[in-house]
Amino acid sequence: MSEDHCTTGEVPEPPVADGPPYAECVLCRKPTEYPESHKGITLCPVCEWQEAQRTACSG
Repeated sequence: MSEDHCTTGEVPEPPVADGPPYAECVLCRKPTEYPESHKGITLCPVCEWQEAQRTACSG
């Protein structure tokens, strides 16, 4: 199967934290489900969902 402009390929999932401290969402500053030690951009579930909606391929 060939990849088109809408596929991102295999993207590794970030680790889910076992408990506090949690990393802050970079957009709304609410706690995420990722550990504070996670590198890169962290989004809370709400912002993650909204970002996915914005970047979804409309075909």
